[in-house]
Amino acid sequence: MSRKGSGKGAARSLRRDGKLPAVIYGHAREPLSLVLPEREFERLLEKFAAENTVIELSIDGAMSRTLIREIQRHPVKRNVLHVDFQELVAGERMVVRIPIVLTGTAEGVRNSAGILSQIMQELECRVDPLNMPGHIDVDVTNVSIGHSIHVSEMTIPEGVEVLDPPDATVCIVAAPKVEEEAPAAATPEAPAEPELIRKPKEGDEEGETEES
Repeated sequence: MSRKGSGKGAARSLRRDGKLPAVIYGHAREPLSLVLPEREFERLLEKFAAENTVIELSIDGAMSRTLIREIQRHPVKRNVLHVDFQELVAGERMVVRIPIVLTGTAEGVRNSAGILSQIMQELECRVDPLNMPGHIDVDVTNVSIGHSIHVSEMTIPEGVEVLDPPDATVCIVAAPKVEEEAPAAATPEAPAEPELIRKPKEGDEEGETEES
């Protein structure tokens, strides 16, 4: 529902009552302050990606289709403090980020114990948000060790214009890490036996030993 009060004092008062201040704006709409049920909104955030999910708001009896453009959170507690909605107009394309979901098991992982790394988590796109996919799948089944998938190789749904560079790497399969064996410890050399030097007895000739 819409709200009349504004400012930090009014926002704090709403939050004390379990309500959440918000605002909606759009192509042909003046910004309008709103009030949301805080707990219900928090539960919704747990179920979908807020940035690319169309949300219908009932505002004073009229239905508006919107996207969340910004969520302000407390820096420590991380609870939601304020939400910005943008009203959608049919046929008006917007720039959004759509999640990338890897599907299948890569050949390099399956047969060679390789490691699959997802480099890009989202794809920046221009799209009519009323026909926006919730995510874009990328099949990695045939990716072997040392190979990757780039943006240009993705299958993009009709009506979605990709803004990321075509040569950007989406994912790659790397060779497994091989642990180097520690060098064998060197066998310590036996200490040299000391040479016994005996002082000749009186009467012995130098260099001669005493007969038994």
